[in-house]
Amino acid sequence: MNDSAGTSQSETTVLQSAMRGLACKCPRCGQGKLYAGFLTLAPACDRCGLDYAFIDTGDGPAIFIIMLAGAIVVGCALVVEVKYQPPFWLHAALWLPLILATTLLPLRAMKSLLIALQFHHKAAPGRLIDREK
Repeated sequence: MNDSAGTSQSETTVLQSAMRGLACKCPRCGQGKLYAGFLTLAPACDRCGLDYAFIDTGDGPAIFIIMLAGAIVVGCALVVEVKYQPPFWLHAALWLPLILATTLLPLRAMKSLLIALQFHHKAAPGRLIDREK
């Protein structure tokens, strides 16, 4: 990673941006904190001063996490049901903690990863353009 806060974005590779995202750090300098709470973004980077007002991840992180967690939990539940056929209360006791672990734990890192990639690729809202005929 670049260790200077003044490094320009064009010198940052996608891998460096992804690592900054997974570490929940500022997408520009890689040192400042991205979050003020669990999923609440800070207003700006405390190191380089990057304003986080541009950030709009929408439901993207939640959708990725839901799809991954769903595949893991449903696959495990099917294997356990076919092999052991436990009662329904045991299914609830087994899968509720796994659902919480596979959704809540990676959500913060996934959100910051998408923020870092959005910053790296200079993502912006789509616009209609006038085409001259």
